[in-house]
Amino acid sequence: MADEKTTAQAASFDRAADVYERARPEYPVEAVDWLLPAGARTVLDLGAGTGKLTRALAARGLDVYAVDPSPRMLDQLRAAIPGAIVHEGTAEDIPLADASVDAVLVAQAWHWVDQDVSLPSVARVLKPGGTLGLVWNIRDETVPWVARLTEITHPAESETFLENGTIQRDGFGEIESARFEWSSEFTRDELLNLVRSRSYFITADEAEQTSILAGVNGLLDTDPDLVGRDSWTMPYVTHAFRMRRP
Repeated sequence: MADEKTTAQAASFDRAADVYERARPEYPVEAVDWLLPAGARTVLDLGAGTGKLTRALAARGLDVYAVDPSPRMLDQLRAAIPGAIVHEGTAEDIPLADASVDAVLVAQAWHWVDQDVSLPSVARVLKPGGTLGLVWNIRDETVPWVARLTEITHPAESETFLENGTIQRDGFGEIESARFEWSSEFTRDELLNLVRSRSYFITADEAEQTSILAGVNGLLDTDPDLVGRDSWTMPYVTHAFRMRRP
């Protein structure tokens, strides 16, 4: 079970839904293609947030359910994707019928759930042979200035989970994995909003928030790989995992 601090961080996104929608990147087409099983028609985006993954699913003409515990995040999703079928809910108690979807995809959220409870919940709503897909966009910290950025902003819960955590598979088949490298252009304001959208920042006190933003501005102004420019390129690695319900 999550500790009190982690629970507070998981719940924090509701009060930063607008900045999350503006700042967070979407997911590479290749990663979404890899996650979706052949012939899938009905898909659940679990922990959908503001719909960063939901957009890609809806664009493929799929019947898309979107479930998230945050009302404000879902308000953003409804505005962006009117065709999605939206429910408030959690991975531990999914508000869908038994065997109702071909795939359950979870973007940037599985590290927040109680896997012991969530895996049976996912298995219940999946059709036999259906797929559970997990995906995270992670900044590529093999690039020196990106590693320095993480030192300033603190590692994200997702980064810590992928480095030290375990993806369970009780009731599912073997876990397959894939990596997708890509990059995204950003300005100073866009990077600062990205930082503001992170749970550590949202739950920090005002003094800590001010210190983090000052550190990010200082990095852009002084790092030899970044100084003297108006825009930059953020390197990402998207980590994807999939497993099938027997």
